[in-house]
Amino acid sequence: MFGMLDYLVLGGMTGLVFYWFVLRRNRTSDDTPVIKQLPSLSTLQRSSSYDPCFVTKMKNSGKNVIVFYGSQTGTAEDFATRLAKDSVRYGMKKGMAADPEEFEMDDLARLREIENSLAIFCVATYGEGDPTDNAQELYDWLKDGNSSLEDLNYAVFGLGNKTYEHYNAMGRFVDKRLEELGATRVFELGEGDDDGNIEEDFVTWRENFWPAVCMHFGISEVGEDVCSMRQFSVTVHKDIDREKLFTGEPARLHSLVKQKPPFDVKNPYLAPVLENRELHKGGDRSCMHIEVDISGSKIRYDAGDHLGVYPVNDPELVDAIGQRLGADLDEAFTLTNVDEDASKVHPFPCPTTYRTALTHYLDITSTPRSNLLKELVEYASDPADKDFLKKLTAPTPEGKEQFNSWVLHDHRTLLTILDDLPSFRPPIDHLCELLPKLQPRYYSISSSSKMHPTSVHITAVLVEYTTPTGKLQKGVATSWLKLKQPAGEVQPAIPVFVRKSQFRLPFKPTVPIIMIGPGTGVAPFRGFIQDRHIAKKEGKPVGETVLYFGCRHKSEDFIYADELDQYVSAGTLTHLHAAFSRDQPQKVYVQHLLKENAADLWRLIDAGAHIYVCGDARHMAHDVDEVLLDTVASEGKLDRSAAQDYLKRLRSRGRYSCDIWS
Repeated sequence: MFGMLDYLVLGGMTGLVFYWFVLRRNRTSDDTPVIKQLPSLSTLQRSSSYDPCFVTKMKNSGKNVIVFYGSQTGTAEDFATRLAKDSVRYGMKKGMAADPEEFEMDDLARLREIENSLAIFCVATYGEGDPTDNAQELYDWLKDGNSSLEDLNYAVFGLGNKTYEHYNAMGRFVDKRLEELGATRVFELGEGDDDGNIEEDFVTWRENFWPAVCMHFGISEVGEDVCSMRQFSVTVHKDIDREKLFTGEPARLHSLVKQKPPFDVKNPYLAPVLENRELHKGGDRSCMHIEVDISGSKIRYDAGDHLGVYPVNDPELVDAIGQRLGADLDEAFTLTNVDEDASKVHPFPCPTTYRTALTHYLDITSTPRSNLLKELVEYASDPADKDFLKKLTAPTPEGKEQFNSWVLHDHRTLLTILDDLPSFRPPIDHLCELLPKLQPRYYSISSSSKMHPTSVHITAVLVEYTTPTGKLQKGVATSWLKLKQPAGEVQPAIPVFVRKSQFRLPFKPTVPIIMIGPGTGVAPFRGFIQDRHIAKKEGKPVGETVLYFGCRHKSEDFIYADELDQYVSAGTLTHLHAAFSRDQPQKVYVQHLLKENAADLWRLIDAGAHIYVCGDARHMAHDVDEVLLDTVASEGKLDRSAAQDYLKRLRSRGRYSCDIWS
């Protein structure tokens, strides 16, 4: 029998059902306008024929090559797209580039159902040997799976950076694991080094890869040169409602106007800039301390996390490109994938204007890759310019050397190339198809959420330099951030999101820590120290907290000096070791101070200290690692091999962490 409480519960549930299926469905669109023609980017990126089984898609569209990409910055995706286009040229059927996050990896075993099928993996290594965000599920599936891939033909090209310890770890893992699962390697693992010339590494591997594929499958006929095949068709919108155009949002239309949590890489928060001040006290360089307000966002962060910032290209550069190409930058257009089965319908949010695309969505300041210039060679009307571009992009030793010299060494951007080759005038829509995407920039958060729960702080050096051709080159993000100066009640805003990091303080504040961060490498450690300062104020015991900081001159670029001195006086920062490299005839760096303090360094390590390194990967981090190795060997009475094993154990246990960049 029902009691009164039962009837109340039943009535409440009935009301909830009525609200959800009747009232809510009949609500007007006052809160969120519904524009059926313009779905979110996740939908924009998938065609109407989207099917989570890539084998079915390949069968339906007559494809036998699939190229999976694990990409964080867009380079691996670009390489995958080029390999997919190559497949027709080399006698295979059509190819497709695919995001592994969108498909079920269990279906790899079903590729045997397609004759002469081939799976290629272009995978980048991110951070400390990790997969990229979109390749995490692929990594987990390979790591934990035991499916037989006996009839799978595969090849792997890895993208990495030799300045990092775990160079190309993801590419090597995928290659090895596929072999262990029984798959057949068609060609040797390729490895690209982003610290060198990753484009040349890829082109060299690719030149040898396709002949090996032809030999493996017994293919002798080579198809047409598909270099200039268009991947996207263009539609010009003459009378479109401007409210239906994307204006810089990375995903949902009007998402920067009508903000809705949760906020992430596809849905950034438009954060007001509270403070933007200069940290350097002299010299010819600039370093900014920027604070943004997150009080209305529900964003949470921890010391050591990164703040992602969506930058904006310089409007003057955008205008100059439009003028060189004779384009109407305010014309509205849409680029649509000519392959109806492709997972990405548009290369960036469409419809939009050329001005918006060049300002918010496309990278116009990096040196172009050779394939971009090669695909646009025919748009040079002067025979001399055309011949020069053909030689420059030829896959020959001479062509590679000339490209390295004229483009890479001289830091020529798209605009400078257009200036230097007056007859080179590609159509703006074709250019937009080929340009790489403008990526968010990541900055180590330099604050503690325990001390600053409603704001996030970052520390950024302004990037400006003169190229060998005499052109002034400005960093996209830092030059744009420099302009974001609050004035009175006016607070400019920037699109941001938080990327979680494994760069973390020990759970127990009593554990000693050694922080090594020259220049802006001190940023996350400012947050660490603030965390420990709050713990100390709350009466909690705090372990030894040691910082090694370095800069050029104590009087010019010793950033946060006053704050650090205050933490030393308060006892939060136990030891501050500062190296001023140019304040004396002989340069002194943090690694020199570490070497001088070897005995105390070993005392802390032996007592369970966690070691953190943040900053330049190419020189500083490598030199610091060598000093640590020498210290462990000498002070710990170990031979070099045993000392190396000791440091490896520290890394595997999370006691030796690096947040470094090249």
